[in-house]
Amino acid sequence: MTDSSHDAASLDQQCINTLRFLSVDMVQKADSGHPGLPLDAAPMAYVLWSKYLKHHPANPLWADRDRFVLSAGHGSALLYSLLHVTGYDLSLDDIKQFRQWGSKTPGHPERGHTAGVEVTTGPLGQGLANAVGMAIGEAHLAGRYNRDDHVVVDHHTYAIVSDGDLMEGVASEAASLAGHLKLGKLICLYDDNYVSLAAGTDITFSEDRGKRFEAYGWQIIRLPDGNDVAAIAKALDDARAEIAKPTLILVRTHLGYGSPKQDSFKAHGSPLGEDDVKATKQKLGWPLTPDFYVPDDALKHFREAQDAGAKAEQAWNGRMDAYVKAFPDLAKELKERLAGTIPDGWDSDIPTFPADAKGMSTRVAGGKVMNAFAAKLPALFGGSADLDSSTFTNLKGEGDFNPLVVTGQDTQGSDSAGWSQAGRNLHFGVREHAMGAIVNGLAAHGGFLPYGSTFLIFSDYMRPAIRLAALSKLHVVHIFTHDSVALGEDGPTHQPIEQLASLRAIPNLTVIRPADANETAEAWKVVVASKDHPVLLALSRQNLPVLDRTRYASAEGLRKGAYVLSDAEGGKPQVILIATGSEVSLIVEAADKLRADGVAVRCVSMPSWELFDAQPRAYQDDVLPPGITARLAVEMASPQGWKRYTGDRGDVLGIDHFGASAPADKLQEEFGFTVDNVVKRAKALLGN
Repeated sequence: MTDSSHDAASLDQQCINTLRFLSVDMVQKADSGHPGLPLDAAPMAYVLWSKYLKHHPANPLWADRDRFVLSAGHGSALLYSLLHVTGYDLSLDDIKQFRQWGSKTPGHPERGHTAGVEVTTGPLGQGLANAVGMAIGEAHLAGRYNRDDHVVVDHHTYAIVSDGDLMEGVASEAASLAGHLKLGKLICLYDDNYVSLAAGTDITFSEDRGKRFEAYGWQIIRLPDGNDVAAIAKALDDARAEIAKPTLILVRTHLGYGSPKQDSFKAHGSPLGEDDVKATKQKLGWPLTPDFYVPDDALKHFREAQDAGAKAEQAWNGRMDAYVKAFPDLAKELKERLAGTIPDGWDSDIPTFPADAKGMSTRVAGGKVMNAFAAKLPALFGGSADLDSSTFTNLKGEGDFNPLVVTGQDTQGSDSAGWSQAGRNLHFGVREHAMGAIVNGLAAHGGFLPYGSTFLIFSDYMRPAIRLAALSKLHVVHIFTHDSVALGEDGPTHQPIEQLASLRAIPNLTVIRPADANETAEAWKVVVASKDHPVLLALSRQNLPVLDRTRYASAEGLRKGAYVLSDAEGGKPQVILIATGSEVSLIVEAADKLRADGVAVRCVSMPSWELFDAQPRAYQDDVLPPGITARLAVEMASPQGWKRYTGDRGDVLGIDHFGASAPADKLQEEFGFTVDNVVKRAKALLGN
């Protein structure tokens, strides 16, 4: 070995140990955290971040940066160490406040909380699936906007994943789709340490993970020594050279490397303890004091990322300038998408639906509305979990996002002519959980208003991803159809009961259940205008009357969450009927019958609790006057939560049991969702 190569190897080792012991000291000072992964994964993280990752610490949101996902989010101390030493807005004082109140270094990485953190991770498997979404995002933008000699979208998505990630079903769903789509710019480094939180993986996880991913269509690279810097670099070179397959690099590591707890689950999720920290530093040749030691040479080397990032972004800006001149319209569209700008007039072609007693389902109305504005909002991108013909979310004429076509190769034996990754319809297959996590990745990538669709009952399969979208303040759209027992004969397995209540319980998630086609159109206007939270649309399978808006209030009232649809003469009701979705037309009919019997009735359409709760108290009291306590809420779902609007003296007509298999009309009759029963319940509130 020459002196220069020896010096380079020495510097590499110094940098790796800097990452290890910043992480160990973080966990030890907090007396909480996970030291095992940073100790064993530091070499692969160092090689990736110092030699391959294209990023600019001074501009963490630069559009053409590589994306890095620490899917094994419990190892957050490693990510914070990387961010600090490479020059992100994360000081040594921030590092020392690991896991403390108000710090920038929470226990698991949180998007929007710490500069440089791309996605919120910790719930295992989610980060890998987010990374698939990011890779899809890059591939679509490249397919839509790049031109010969004008490549303005060209970056990789990298992830560090763990045994726990690969055990989770969401990761399997996402990895299967990634292989099918031939996402060659997705590279996952697998921290293959044979240990999970409770024991060695041999008690639960004995399959050949490489062969499984190979069957998914991934390139597999196996590295027997996780400390071999040169081998890690060679593996990354080989991964980057494969353009038609995502790559899984199985890096054999040793959990808690160098510590007395090495290869034991005891190194996973607890501080090493003062004695073991000392022993580990001694074994790896690290100074015992001071804590949080960063050698000058190591810091100087890490901070080279700042100049490299600035140069990379400057070069990209030059390519963008040339692109603007060559393709001004495409450049304008791309820049608007990357900035999250909504084009002027995007909603000018959204239809107004005429009154119609027969009406249409809100799922059909939703499809019509989406297709009315899709051409003017190119950021709209998504699909369904194998349910296009049932959710009506296909964007007509916008093409499919297809597997990468490599010259000279067929796509699964089919004629690949016309196959493209520029299409905007993404087929998720029956992979609801991955769909939720992938749309989160698309939103985090930037340049997309992503959506996924399935039946409302299957929101249960994807609830963790929905929750993470809300926690991460991601602007995604969940389109759930077949929203009540009125879907009919498919029966209780497919009929949602508790789902609306449970979804409304998620903070920062807006749930909208429109009453007719025009409320559905207004709901989409709310969706597009939203910025920092996910929106969920609950749409009907069955036809709903399109209300006559010359008789009833404008559907624009949806934007406030609840509004007076029709009122008693003089605005002095004796009883207030409140409903959402398909039950609004039911209370409208019941109100007519009550008025014929001399009862003063107000009808309130309440498509969104969250939008209503965001209104000033004066507006809320105007819609639901505190002095009027005779209130009946009607919704074909669990009544849980409705008392906040009906009060203790009001009533709720809901369903507190599972459904049944029968035609929708019969179910509504048997479960009491009839005009006569609504009238009866309303009169009971008045003592009649």
